[in-house]
Amino acid sequence: MTTTPTLESFTAQSMDEGFDEILVREWDAGLKLDTHTHPFDVSAYVARGEYWLTLGEEVKHLRTGDFFRLARNVPHAELYGPEGATVWVARAN
Repeated sequence: MTTTPTLESFTAQSMDEGFDEILVREWDAGLKLDTHTHPFDVSAYVARGEYWLTLGEEVKHLRTGDFFRLARNVPHAELYGPEGATVWVARAN
């Protein structure tokens, strides 16, 4: 996707790409999630707010309008900004 999506277009594109579950996640301001993994692949869009995704030594600052992907079982940590964040998440279980 190269334009600003709607939740409906994000859902349709994600399903077309083989993702089978769509969630709208609301994260609290300042929330920190220590290193963890997920048993599913992720494709996500930051609909509101910002956060920092740490993958090993690399830290990605994700802001409103950013897309990202994360493969299953990849260790990562998350830190949400002062306004929290809304993230549309597509999972491939």
